[in-house]
Amino acid sequence: MSLPAIAIVGGTGNLGAAIAWRLARAGYPVVIGSRSADGAQKTAAELGHDLSGATNIDAAAGADIVIVTVPFAAQDATLRDIAPHVVGKIVVDTTVPLVPPKVMRVQLPAEGSAALRAQAALGEGVTVVSAFHNVAAHKLAKDVDVGCDVLVFGDDKAARGQVVALADAMGLRGLHGGALCNSAAAEALTSILIFLNKTYKVDGAGIRITGDLIPPTD
Repeated sequence: MSLPAIAIVGGTGNLGAAIAWRLARAGYPVVIGSRSADGAQKTAAELGHDLSGATNIDAAAGADIVIVTVPFAAQDATLRDIAPHVVGKIVVDTTVPLVPPKVMRVQLPAEGSAALRAQAALGEGVTVVSAFHNVAAHKLAKDVDVGCDVLVFGDDKAARGQVVALADAMGLRGLHGGALCNSAAAEALTSILIFLNKTYKVDGAGIRITGDLIPPTD
């Protein structure tokens, strides 16, 4: 079975580059997207593993699954740019609604979460899944066991399952977190993790779900 083609929109940033590197290393065909094709190609060459680079629009147009890894301030404009090219596809939104300078305070948008904001921007023809909110990018970029769970949210269970599989392939543990609206919990938790990092001098705190989890069978 062939693996789906992945586009990382905003892939020259820390989180995007780390996700691209992990997925490419796991054998997925990955294109790094950026506003500048030259910048994307430079990052792809630096990361290796047969990664390639293109503009955000071209990367999204050629992919089966599109992962958006841009800051909250750039989310709306980026999603509207790629919207015509992702109809019928899964778009994974990683956006955390951090509003500097008070990034240690939860500040969810009026829509309830960045994920719901993404769904509104992209429309009903796009399946939005949200994930990768609580994993430290600098750890993900290293060849180490990050030791972090990834909560995956979406209204389409099958689509969630595909993103859970991506997280697993990256050496993390992907877990179904329920409906897309539940993404608010993980988005808010990021500000708390930033606070914990500062208060307890943690090098990139993450989350682990305790207990013996039995994977869903349907």
